[in-house]
Amino acid sequence: MQRFKAYRVHEEDEGRSVASFEKLSLDDLSAGEVVIAASHSSVNYKDALAATGRGKILRRFPLIPGIDVSGKVHSSEDRRYSPGDAVLVTGCGIGENNDGGYAEYVRVKGDCVIPIPDGLDEYEVMCLGTAGFTAALAIEKMEHNGQVPEQGPVVVTGATGGVGSFAVDMLAGRGYEVVAVTGKADHTDYLQRLGARQVLMRDAIDLGSRPLEKARWAGAVDQVGGDMLAWLTRTTGWWGNIASIGLAGGHQLNTTVMPFILRGVSLLGINSMATPRAQRLAVWRRLAGDLKPAHLATIGARTIAFDDLPAVFEDYLTGAVVGRTVVRIR
Repeated sequence: MQRFKAYRVHEEDEGRSVASFEKLSLDDLSAGEVVIAASHSSVNYKDALAATGRGKILRRFPLIPGIDVSGKVHSSEDRRYSPGDAVLVTGCGIGENNDGGYAEYVRVKGDCVIPIPDGLDEYEVMCLGTAGFTAALAIEKMEHNGQVPEQGPVVVTGATGGVGSFAVDMLAGRGYEVVAVTGKADHTDYLQRLGARQVLMRDAIDLGSRPLEKARWAGAVDQVGGDMLAWLTRTTGWWGNIASIGLAGGHQLNTTVMPFILRGVSLLGINSMATPRAQRLAVWRRLAGDLKPAHLATIGARTIAFDDLPAVFEDYLTGAVVGRTVVRIR
């Protein structure tokens, strides 16, 4: 095989990360049973942290970032896959512990590979990527724990991001009354197009301080953490479920046990990276079926060439991105 292009991060003196495009061979890649000829990847906040060195995401150096990838199987030592199979990988440690999706060829462990289900293609699964999978996993867990539309409104925080946008769309598609919380007043119309019945401005919310506030929500999908998550625990009603995904607002949770023992509220942790394979397969089947976003093209409207990848990371770090960015590898 000829050498191929990859975006690789090295660590230099004093822990400084330096990334650039390089020409590599398969021998340079992490171990695994399946080699994928990548067609698409995506950009997540975690990828921006990894590629710029702003966050301690990469566990070793040099390493190729990119926690999502889709394409066709180039070669496989795993009998479950044959050359030409359309597949995807999200999470599973790629782009963190093992070389990730920002390369023309990606080598991964067989258990990480997901056959692209009927109803989706290589581009669409990267519109979804980790963000769409995470939103779907949150809804799957909430519904497994009894969440139904008849309970009342479900609030989504960080609603203009990738996970938030998909959560709004998917919940609305399932018949839930969705309330979106955002700090971006100029994107109210965007959230309403995705299905939000109401849009709240984050800075206008009175978070209160009592152990229990007036019950306002039947459930929540939270990407913010910190004071916002604490407020959700105090304002979620009887038997409501809160899916906790992010910590942009802080990792501390200052609340009491009262919402959990007096209202029966459940706090559900969502870890999309280490999801067991059987559940991963089930969620991707739903993403091709009842949870397929009605506005996938709107959320994933931004597609960039592989060469343009380094230019987009700063937008993620400053919170300027709405929806998803798909990277066209080849």
